[in-house]
Amino acid sequence: QVQLVESGGGLVQAGGSLRLSCATSGSIFSINLMGWYRQAPGKQRDVVATITRSGTTNYADSVKGRFTISRDNAKNTLYLQMNSLKPEDTAVYYCAAWTRGIPDWGQGTQVTVSS
Repeated sequence: QVQLVESGGGLVQAGGSLRLSCATSGSIFSINLMGWYRQAPGKQRDVVATITRSGTTNYADSVKGRFTISRDNAKNTLYLQMNSLKPEDTAVYYCAAWTRGIPDWGQGTQVTVSS
């Protein structure tokens, strides 16, 4: 089991930037995949970006070229750098980690982008 704590959300104007952080603890050595998901009110929770154990990254088409997922292994922390933010990016953002089976989730952090 992995414990995840997100931080870095907030209110930003369109065109601005935020960096989300996900601090991890527990069975970190067992993580095979990590990712960021987001959920807007009344919408399904959708993938934003993922990164494999080997460092391979994938992005949703809606954020490609604007968001960057990365990790700092020394700090056991996952990041999501979000640039050129749009009002459509407004959502609760969740960090997830897969070991075996269904993922472990953080509590979420609110990102609000004003027009």
